[in-house]
Amino acid sequence: MALTVGGLVELPGLQVRVVAGRSGLGREVRWAHVTELADPVPWLRGGELVLTVGLGIGASEHEQREYVHRLFDAGCAGLGFALDTWIERIPPVVPRVAEELGFPLLQVEGETPFIAVVEAVADHHARARLREQQRVLTAQDAMVRAALRAGFRGVLHELAGATEGDAVLLDPNGMIRETSAQAERPWHAAVRTAATSGARPHGMTVFQDGDAAVLMQSLGMSGNALGWLALRCASPVSSHTRVLANHAASLLAVDLQRSRAARRERNRGRARSLALLLDDAAPAHLAEHAPALLALPAAPYEVAAYPARRPEDLLDPAADAVHDLMGDTAAAERTAVCAVPGALVAVLPEFAEARPRLGERLLEALRGAAHGPDRAGACAARDAAELRTAALRAQRAAAVGPGYHHADDVDAWSLLRRSIPRAAAEEFTTRVLGRLREHDERNGSALLVSLRRYLERDANIEAAARDLGVHRNTLRTRLRAAERVSGTPLTARHRMELALALSLDEGY
Repeated sequence: MALTVGGLVELPGLQVRVVAGRSGLGREVRWAHVTELADPVPWLRGGELVLTVGLGIGASEHEQREYVHRLFDAGCAGLGFALDTWIERIPPVVPRVAEELGFPLLQVEGETPFIAVVEAVADHHARARLREQQRVLTAQDAMVRAALRAGFRGVLHELAGATEGDAVLLDPNGMIRETSAQAERPWHAAVRTAATSGARPHGMTVFQDGDAAVLMQSLGMSGNALGWLALRCASPVSSHTRVLANHAASLLAVDLQRSRAARRERNRGRARSLALLLDDAAPAHLAEHAPALLALPAAPYEVAAYPARRPEDLLDPAADAVHDLMGDTAAAERTAVCAVPGALVAVLPEFAEARPRLGERLLEALRGAAHGPDRAGACAARDAAELRTAALRAQRAAAVGPGYHHADDVDAWSLLRRSIPRAAAEEFTTRVLGRLREHDERNGSALLVSLRRYLERDANIEAAARDLGVHRNTLRTRLRAAERVSGTPLTARHRMELALALSLDEGY
């Protein structure tokens, strides 16, 4: 509790009387300072009760009036005189000016020395600091007990009570995970914005919210934040409030880190089960028991594959990222990821209308990990029996190139092309195109180019010739030459073989 001039007058053991300026008795006394300088202002900081025997107040009314004005303008709490040492009475102009300004004028009487007033002020502030420190220790103990008893909610409730504020816990996505008020508050939008902005707060930051202050503290020692603690409290933020907020943040971070470690361990166990399910050598009937074995989310699933040199190194980052993306939900706890040769595979809930898909958001989250992927493929699975096939299709979709590719979105021709092993593709293209390629190389002809344009134009000779810049009869001659060289007429089946061979040749 602040010490006011009125409160100082009432302190036991002091003989101090109010002479003038009673309207200012609510001014706070930060310190009591004895000075006989004519202008002590350069040595003052504001909030002082200036004590004097009158040596420096000046001889004229003008000097005395200016003396009082200087102290008032400097933010002093008041002015106290002791008589019979230098002056026998307070000059009349001093109480008049003090009354006009509402500036407390005191007279120290009897056996009360100035040092007694100084000690009384110092003792009051020392006791106040001790009480505040004790209050902080009590609040810290209460937060520890609350953390053990009630987790996040208990810590936030104790912090809010100790600071007479309102506290919230945000997850890594800036969504409110828990709040002391158990209700939405207008200021919550501001902290969500701060947590999701490009310059996310790290460490402790403070910003104003009207007449109040909002303190935000990131949770976690290094790397990406586990979340944020936000506290709305009185402004300016006191040092004790900062101490309590920091203590609460430490408790929350420990709890979050412990939860993350447990989640990673659960994920490793599930990874072994999922890898067994996806293994080609696994018995077919194993899929029937997959939902119970893995406690998967409700079907359908999004099965995503992330090519990586060391997919096993991505297991923990993936478990963390899925939880961060989905929040502390039952669905997040029922996802599964595992390492297969050359890729990380994740079984995620399928949100049909959500864009970007969860698998694409997971790719973005994993890019920053060591040996993180730059591409991903995904495929929907209607039930657990389709997981193995979906994982293979997802890996083929990932081969399309950098970025995220869902099998439903990838062009079917590309999927067919990517599903053929390289060696088989090379053998097929050589069988279909080999003679034509050799003829072009030996004679400088353009049979392959002409065939490609002819097929791309849906066998329309006029359009293909126009694209090639030749007469239609020239193109007909080339097509007859292609039939002769390849030994096969341009039937529908042969045109399909040529189209696939040309596409494979282009893709590889």
